[in-house]
Amino acid sequence: MDFLPKKFTDTLTGLPGMDLAAFLRVHEAGEKVTSLRINPNKIQDEGAVQKVLASLTEDAVSRVPWSKYGYYLPSRPSFTFNPFFHGGAYYVQEASSMFLEHVMRHVCDLSASLKVLDLCAAPGGKSTLLQSLLSADSVLVSNEVIKSRAALLADNISKWGAANVIVTNNDPRDFAKLQGYFDVMVVDAPCSGSGLFRREPEAVEEWSPENVILCSQRQQRILADVWNALKENGIMIYATCSYSKEEDEEIMEWIQQNFSVENIAIPVDDSWHIVKTKAGPQAAEGYRFYPDKVKGEGFFITCFRKTAGDIYTAKRQRDTLSAVAKKDVGKVAQWVKNMDNLFLMDHQGEVLIFPENMAPVVSLLQQHLYLRKAGIKAGQLAAKELIPDHQLAMSTMLSETIPQIGLTREQALRYLRKEDPEVSTAVKGWALMMYEGMALGWAKILPNRINNYYPKELRILKEV
Repeated sequence: MDFLPKKFTDTLTGLPGMDLAAFLRVHEAGEKVTSLRINPNKIQDEGAVQKVLASLTEDAVSRVPWSKYGYYLPSRPSFTFNPFFHGGAYYVQEASSMFLEHVMRHVCDLSASLKVLDLCAAPGGKSTLLQSLLSADSVLVSNEVIKSRAALLADNISKWGAANVIVTNNDPRDFAKLQGYFDVMVVDAPCSGSGLFRREPEAVEEWSPENVILCSQRQQRILADVWNALKENGIMIYATCSYSKEEDEEIMEWIQQNFSVENIAIPVDDSWHIVKTKAGPQAAEGYRFYPDKVKGEGFFITCFRKTAGDIYTAKRQRDTLSAVAKKDVGKVAQWVKNMDNLFLMDHQGEVLIFPENMAPVVSLLQQHLYLRKAGIKAGQLAAKELIPDHQLAMSTMLSETIPQIGLTREQALRYLRKEDPEVSTAVKGWALMMYEGMALGWAKILPNRINNYYPKELRILKEV
């Protein structure tokens, strides 16, 4: 192999389930596997699913076997020029990492009200997956420590459209203040990235044995820093996109040696060709994904239940949330299809909407963490109206009485470039720009022009 250095391939010998010759062949072939996951918040029936998939390929698609919503595409299309992508109809996600869905279905009662932390969440693949699985009265906290990546994470969460998500921008140690708070924690830890070498050959240049050790030490620090925030009997799911034992089996062993845990074995169909691996005093089970065995990239995942610790006791806390004034509630109500059980928060003149049961969570978290996003930003309160925000257009809470304008693909792409979509309509005022039933954003229809309110930072810059 020209681009896989010997110092890396030497570390692969003896790994559980490793067939080095087949592994090298699949990297040499350079096949690109493309997969996506449908957004069940926005695409519910099979006909709508097929319409989205048909917009991406004329050829047959196949299912990702461990995901209810995952599909393989026969080739990689230009997602940039697919309006469904911008409307949040799907998330382009690597298939192996969708195995998190199978784990969650096995270890959690997904009908229960859960508090879930996705600790290292950017750009949002696992968070959008988690949100799709959780009940409506659950809360997902999606965290990213790097500020620029937290902004990307918030954009992808907004596009997904759900209100029961909080995006935070914090170091893992900041969560230690929330002792025994979370029912589930997912730690897809920063790693040396060797599992992505086939997809991203340039990443090979950053790999070194020294970096593997640094990553392993960082993974231990992250887990130690956040551990107290997991409640007794809570679930810890640990994952990497690395093949290195130092970041996989040795972390499994370290968890067993340092915390009171029991491993949870996950049922795996033999036809999936996922490799089971064991480590530590409990012979805890983890799962390795090799690209010569599965249709996906390199991945590792394992799951533990915390057997000793605290369960969060709610302390008397000051109410830090400002509700929207009664005189302004009507300005919001005309945009939202159902105001029951929603909390409307006034945040410096902006209206944030989230489920009522999430209000104490937001109140608590903002006392200890930096909140990048909470629920859905409905818009800015003006003297006579609410000026709607793009997040509201992307949400699943919009009233069906809001005027809509259907766009052709060409018009939709003009709109997404923040150009004049060139439509003729009798609609006046605010309107939702739609493509094949999918909301793309806002426009304001004036007598002699259309003001395009698509966010400047999200606009398409490339030409077809």
